[in-house]
Amino acid sequence: MSSPGSDVTDIEDVLDEPAHEHEPAAHEPVEKRPPARSWRTRRDFIAVALIAVVSVVASVLTWAFSDARATTSVTGPATWDQLPEVVALPPTLAEVWRAKSGATQSPVVVLTPLKETGEEKPSTVVTGDGGEVTGRDPLTGDVRWSYQRDLPLCVVSTAWARAMALYSKGTNCSELTSLDGVTGERRAQRNGDAEPGTALLNEGSHLITTGSKYLEVYRRDDLVKSLEYGGLRAIVNPGKQPRVGCTYGSVTVTSGKFAMIERCPDDSADRVSVIKPNPDKSDDPKVFASVLTGGRNAQVVAVTDKLVAVALPDPSRLVVFDAESGNQITEVPIDVPAADFTDPPHHVTRGFATKTNVFWFTGSKTIALSLETLTPLWTAEGTLGAGTTLAGRAVIPVKDGLRVYEQATGAVVGTIRVNREGHTGPVQLATAGPVVLEQRGETLVALR
Repeated sequence: MSSPGSDVTDIEDVLDEPAHEHEPAAHEPVEKRPPARSWRTRRDFIAVALIAVVSVVASVLTWAFSDARATTSVTGPATWDQLPEVVALPPTLAEVWRAKSGATQSPVVVLTPLKETGEEKPSTVVTGDGGEVTGRDPLTGDVRWSYQRDLPLCVVSTAWARAMALYSKGTNCSELTSLDGVTGERRAQRNGDAEPGTALLNEGSHLITTGSKYLEVYRRDDLVKSLEYGGLRAIVNPGKQPRVGCTYGSVTVTSGKFAMIERCPDDSADRVSVIKPNPDKSDDPKVFASVLTGGRNAQVVAVTDKLVAVALPDPSRLVVFDAESGNQITEVPIDVPAADFTDPPHHVTRGFATKTNVFWFTGSKTIALSLETLTPLWTAEGTLGAGTTLAGRAVIPVKDGLRVYEQATGAVVGTIRVNREGHTGPVQLATAGPVVLEQRGETLVALR
């Protein structure tokens, strides 16, 4: 309180007084503000409802036409039972299960590393048909997982403990999906531009698509494209490809590189090229060697770190080149009919390698080559495919079953009879523990 007669106003009195708004002077115009309008009118509610409806419809349409809408994935358990080791050849083999598998060009067996040692062991057999990829128990064929899209499958293969599924979306094989081999869970996906009829070849660190005019290579795990070779659809940097206007024959792979037959308009003969993907520039491949073979209708038979072998007709012979310099190492005659010198299906050399041998199926017989020199050791006549190994011996399909050979000498151990119910075409083999798998056309048959 102020003392009587004081001009000082008490602070409480000021706080108790109502606030005075600024009153305009006589010369100032008075601002007229419209009364506050509530947004909650009928028109506002209609506008909000329309926005909500449009958002829902857009979301539904996006989902309805998305890839996810047309994909069904059923995953399986994360554990798997290790298959028993095979120490001796079985006296007989009988069918234990079969499945339609038109998208596998040979039996697909996923190798999965053991947690304890890291050693790769067969865990799952994968089949593919229509738009569905299926992971199966090797012993029973029971379905462990499945992955399906409303697109046709081009091919199913395996690499890096995964199943690799390539789908067609239009004219080419463009949708590559990797699936965990044990659980079926979706992993990396990529869009590509592979030709129809392609294969998927795993050389250890890369996955290669084949074709008559164009090849693609993807790096492991993340599937980043690390090579485009041939007739690129969209050329960004001209002049990067070593040759243009060429067509391609057979292809085979080894760790870190692949070899292929090229037929180019300016060449006097077929050419064999040994190529490595370029991780930095996908359209600028690294070519180890590229040399004319000396003939037409050539087939590349095998490639190793040091050598590449090519078969030629008229006369039938096997020519071995240095895989880096392209210099010819040797040439030996082979007894292969002229009718066998056609490009193999899907441009893939029909063969497999062991620690000591390479086995090449010509189309009518299987020739065992030394892994060290790529020269012939022995020949199995009248075969239906390259074969596989079981209990350390070579097992090769023939008309009446599976003929067993000693790898080193080619001595026949015996024949295991197999009833193929009239199938007389090529037979591709693989094993998963004690189970022998036969790809007969569009059917996969498991024998035990």
